[in-house]
Amino acid sequence: MQVNGYIKKAPLIFLIVCAVLFSVYTVIEYAFFAFTEPPAPLVEKQEIQRGSILDRNGKALAVPAAFYDFGASPQSIKNKDFFAELVAPVINESEKDIFELISKSDNSSFVYIKKQIDSNTYEKLRKICQKNGFGAVVKFDRLQGRVYPENELASQLIGFVGKDGQGLAGIEYSMKDILLPPPGENGEAVQGKNIYLTIDANLQSNLEKIAHEAMDDTQAESLMLIAAEAKTGEVLSYISLPSANLNDFSSASKTELKNKPASDSYEPGSVFKIFSVASFLDTGSITPQDIFLCDGVYAKKTGRETIKITCLDHHGWETARDALKYSCNDALAQMSEKIDSEPFLAKLHQLGFGEKPGTEIAGETPGVLRSPNDRLWSARSKPTIAIGQEITVSAIQMVQAATAIANGGVPVQLTFVSKITDNEGHEEFTHAPVLRDRVFQKSTTDYILDCMETVATSGTGHRADLKDVSIGVKTGTAQMADPTTGAYSKTDFVSNCMAIFPINDPEIILYIVIEKAKGETYAGRIVAPVIAKAADVIVDQLGMSRGNASSLAHPGSVSIAGTVPIVLGDSVPDFRGVSKRQLLPLLDYKNIKIKINGDGWVKFQEPPAGTPLTENMEIELYLE
Repeated sequence: MQVNGYIKKAPLIFLIVCAVLFSVYTVIEYAFFAFTEPPAPLVEKQEIQRGSILDRNGKALAVPAAFYDFGASPQSIKNKDFFAELVAPVINESEKDIFELISKSDNSSFVYIKKQIDSNTYEKLRKICQKNGFGAVVKFDRLQGRVYPENELASQLIGFVGKDGQGLAGIEYSMKDILLPPPGENGEAVQGKNIYLTIDANLQSNLEKIAHEAMDDTQAESLMLIAAEAKTGEVLSYISLPSANLNDFSSASKTELKNKPASDSYEPGSVFKIFSVASFLDTGSITPQDIFLCDGVYAKKTGRETIKITCLDHHGWETARDALKYSCNDALAQMSEKIDSEPFLAKLHQLGFGEKPGTEIAGETPGVLRSPNDRLWSARSKPTIAIGQEITVSAIQMVQAATAIANGGVPVQLTFVSKITDNEGHEEFTHAPVLRDRVFQKSTTDYILDCMETVATSGTGHRADLKDVSIGVKTGTAQMADPTTGAYSKTDFVSNCMAIFPINDPEIILYIVIEKAKGETYAGRIVAPVIAKAADVIVDQLGMSRGNASSLAHPGSVSIAGTVPIVLGDSVPDFRGVSKRQLLPLLDYKNIKIKINGDGWVKFQEPPAGTPLTENMEIELYLE
């Protein structure tokens, strides 16, 4: 066959060489991929989130949330008037301020317009900017944030985080390494744990209402309330007023942010007498049958020092029971003569006075409990301490000590943490009661409880009596020190009351402190009634039996109601704080479109609650 004259030899050779080289390259590449380990698939980096804080029943109290810093490139914005007009109403700023900001930064490549906008605002802003051609000139920096669905509820206990996501107060601070653990041994990030507090949010809310009413009625400067389980040490309610809205903590005052039950110490006054009498009895210094004559004043001369402690009345001959019933200073001071200082102080130290309580809260005060070696100790120190003066305590210390009275002489460590779970819900810690060393014999605490019941039925605390639930109380009113003069104030008082109930088998310790009330300051008149109201709520909410309650026979099986389902009516409900699991049944609605974004609990919703519900309406929910 003859080669066509139109086909040149050189180009043909070139084509053949190229084909051969391509074939060789293909074979080599095939062999390389055939015998080489395939690359690992790209894994999306998991975002590390701070753990949530919940109440004992799983109600969200602090949840992670996203915030955004919003900025733009001024030199890329051609129509600044239009941009300011669009953006201003969304971020709640004036058009003038936004226009001036981007105009004076006209040559800048970037400027922040508003920091820390929430997810809802971010979504609206992003959509508006993209729709109107500004999508390429704006920027959103995502930040780790925190949302507190219950606002002021237990605010000092929960605490808050700063703009950098670091805990600054309360559990948010003291347990920060659990809520957001430091990197592991190999530097890998670790997901935050969830902390379930011991408090009951519903009980806390109801008791806070009573506390606010008491503050209004007494015109007091502050109020503290602690309710705890006597046998477990778990704190069910923890109140310190005034309090702060945790979602706006930067606007709160120092007083609103202060965790007074843990950090403040004060002289408790006559409430302390239950611990003094228990110490005298348990050491054998006195007996229940011993009697003491109250003539209105305790006076004794020791060397050059004359001790004088006045009493509110001339009570005559009294036993220890009578002395507690009438809150007699004279009799208590006489009892203190029967015991040496060292064994008396040893009992008080065993109860936890003079030491930090050791709960999960930071900033606890140890209070002040002097010893005979202290330069300020004098001949009057022991009798004065016996009546609750010349000693300072915190509210937590008082409740901690009361667990010994309520628990047969054995103190129980107070706690605010019920359990801890990982980010997938697996339990890593569950609280079990921690018993301290025995302080009193059970016979001693039985007697003190019986005396406290007498105080409630016919003594200074009769306004706290529940009638149908046995309760023991002890009231106390103490002058506060004037910070200017150092002497006792004639107008400022600490009015407090300790309650334990029911007496025959103590379950609850309730302690309330009202500081600097206006007008009436006597604890028996202003605190005891609040104890009764709060105890009533606790009894009902915890399902404790009452003496006049009807008895019903039942088969022994109890049906526990599940989560109440969400029902769509005529208007859009308030979904905030609702969990994703509760939302799932809504997806079955045919004429309403529910769009769920994220996981956890609802932080924002669109449209807002109360909007009339219409057919085919779209409800968008943002969970965090």
